[in-house]
Amino acid sequence: MRLFLGLIKGLVIGSAVGFGAFKLGMHGGWNWIVYGVVGAMVGLLAGRPIWSHLADKNSTVIVAVLKGIVGAVVAVGLYALVAKVWGGIDGIAIAPLAGDETRNLYDWPFLLGGIIGGVYGAWVEIDDAPDRSAAPPERSLPPKS
Repeated sequence: MRLFLGLIKGLVIGSAVGFGAFKLGMHGGWNWIVYGVVGAMVGLLAGRPIWSHLADKNSTVIVAVLKGIVGAVVAVGLYALVAKVWGGIDGIAIAPLAGDETRNLYDWPFLLGGIIGGVYGAWVEIDDAPDRSAAPPERSLPPKS
């Protein structure tokens, strides 16, 4: 269940950031920054979000910040693999958004951002959320005599 929840969180966050970048016309060289922001946002919001670390006195915010930094690096790395090593999928056309225009997969940031966000979000959700069933039972103190 956590895997699915993380996948959905990452997919929504990555697609939202990617769609915003698409509407702002950020493509080409901006892709490096866009996918870095996708990974950082997923890292900050998936698993235990940053505000849960702020409210918990036994936790530190540095955990969420590290997830965001690692997420940015992972997302940029996955973008580089898709764009530079694999070459993307050529000729994807999304008629309602761009008419007859075709682009590579990595030039549709709401698609690749959603995919990258979903993959990283699932990983973070599994890694970050503690298993409550494995918590040791609370010990009761013996009665005082």
